[in-house]
Amino acid sequence: MNITQEEYSSMVKNASPKSTVFKDCVGAFLVGGLICTVGQALTDTYQYAVGLDIKDARCLTSVTLVFLGALFTAFSWYDNIAKFAGAGTIVPITGFSNAVASPAIEFKSEGLVMGLGAKMFIIAGPVIVYGTITSAVYGLILCMVKFWL
Repeated sequence: MNITQEEYSSMVKNASPKSTVFKDCVGAFLVGGLICTVGQALTDTYQYAVGLDIKDARCLTSVTLVFLGALFTAFSWYDNIAKFAGAGTIVPITGFSNAVASPAIEFKSEGLVMGLGAKMFIIAGPVIVYGTITSAVYGLILCMVKFWL
């Protein structure tokens, strides 16, 4: 079958899905913003209604958001939210919780050690490793800059 470049381009254009960049950006903005708004509401509640100081309220907010992310992952709600929000669910701390909980749930049938234990950090592990290395390098650079100034 011989086809011209123009015919091939037309076939590719017709077969390719339409771009939904604007819709994806709006969904990410709305859901990511909603997650952050819930986090701020939790902080305010812990600070003013419960009476915790700001540091403890922020810590408890992080713990609550991680728990909610894992809970939503366990009930398969997080995947449905992510289908709409895309990157909006990745950026907040709930995305990290999802990245740890998803493989743990998926591989639990392989046992506690070789399944859950070995696979739990399969997605989040590189983030932890390179995040730690990057923060250490950044800290060393900051120390050197402060030393020389």
